[in-house]
Amino acid sequence: MKNANKVAIAAAVGVGALIVLGATSCVSIPEGAAAVSPFDSEKYLGKWYEIARLDFKYERNLTNVTATYTLNENGSIRVDNRGFDTTKNDWKQSIGKAKFVKGKNVGRLKVSFFGPFYSGYNVIAIDPEYKYALVMGDNLKYMWLLSREKDMPQAVKADYLAKAKVVGYDTEALVWTRHDKE
Repeated sequence: MKNANKVAIAAAVGVGALIVLGATSCVSIPEGAAAVSPFDSEKYLGKWYEIARLDFKYERNLTNVTATYTLNENGSIRVDNRGFDTTKNDWKQSIGKAKFVKGKNVGRLKVSFFGPFYSGYNVIAIDPEYKYALVMGDNLKYMWLLSREKDMPQAVKADYLAKAKVVGYDTEALVWTRHDKE
């Protein structure tokens, strides 16, 4: 009987480990969206200003949001997100890492700010000069418009918003990020 219990416990631990592994390593892209390919990962590095986002708890009440991407020695990307918390009247920063899902020439990455837990980061649209980007998360809850400058031309906004609507995003729910601090 003791051996049967040990086998059952070992099996339960094994299944639990597989569930955790699956939850932490599986990232997706919203249905109907396609990541940019070919994608130039070197050109994507550097500082980006958040123009708009679908709000969620880790960015709530933030203005002046930027994301800076730099290459780590191991080939992953350091993600440095920074924003001004209007409720605390102070800067907030989150450091994470990103890894490519399908190779450096496809704009599909997985990003982690919390240990082994990853989320999808999918570059869906980018201009030829890598000045403006549309990024979608795993699902319709996460989306960002990014720019190398503190604003984005209206024509680019309209194009990216139209692409997001086709995928199913509620673009009326976007939070438009203020950039009034350095």
